[in-house]
Amino acid sequence: MHRKAPAKLNRRVTLPCQLDSVDYFALIAVLLFVLAILDLAVGVSNDAVNFLNSAIGSRVATRGTIMIVASTGILVGALTASGLMEVARNGIFNPDMFTFADIMVLFLAVMLADVLLLDGFNSLALPTSTTVSIVFELLGAAMGLALLLVLARDGSLAAVADFINIRQAALIIAGIFLSIVIAFAAGLVVQFASRVLFTFNVHSGDNRDRLRFWAAIAFSALSYFLLIKGLGNSPALPESARVATDDFGMLAALGLFIAWWAIAWLLENVGVGLLRATVLFGTFALAMAFAG
Repeated sequence: MHRKAPAKLNRRVTLPCQLDSVDYFALIAVLLFVLAILDLAVGVSNDAVNFLNSAIGSRVATRGTIMIVASTGILVGALTASGLMEVARNGIFNPDMFTFADIMVLFLAVMLADVLLLDGFNSLALPTSTTVSIVFELLGAAMGLALLLVLARDGSLAAVADFINIRQAALIIAGIFLSIVIAFAAGLVVQFASRVLFTFNVHSGDNRDRLRFWAAIAFSALSYFLLIKGLGNSPALPESARVATDDFGMLAALGLFIAWWAIAWLLENVGVGLLRATVLFGTFALAMAFAG
């Protein structure tokens, strides 16, 4: 006689430990979502100082007008963004050295540290950078978790280096510090050149021509940054336009300069202050760049 095989169950059995694990990761996901909202609030508060200080400090317009210009820049930047900054994906640490649970805890620690750090610096009116903060928080959290894992396995402390992409992390950190030097040098040269050109007297005949030339350069540089560099990888820019800007970048910059020279002449003739317009357009560009 053949023994009848037992009928197969159509339901899946979930072990208690698996259920606890799912609840654990779901809780972390909810905490990450809440921390992301808080991080966005404190991050924008920090960045707002960077793109509002020039316009508010120079009093080129009323505070309401400046806020409208900056808000428009934030909206355009958010809608045309090419994607979130992927610092971790670019190689701060080696994800294959960690388990999924380790990665979840790591990002939870990073988000919590970012909220506390940025909010603390904002409350004390101390300068900081959201980019620098997130880079070093990722690096510190990865090294701390790697140290705990190595000690738990009774391994050598030298094994911590296997968890960190040292070469890529060094390149990112060097780029951050190098950008500070370049920004300082560029600001020094531009500020000195503007003072030499205008010599604090922008209303004389010669200086009006210089002012128009200077405004055309400023508007062209900002437009080139927004259209070609800012929207270069944005899905809002058609592929044909992206190819054209890559092939004819210098020609596009020259065309922008000629167009803005004519616009500056028109603005000047209708009584619009070119320096005020330049600062407001720069505020819009910075707000769009930060939002993007």
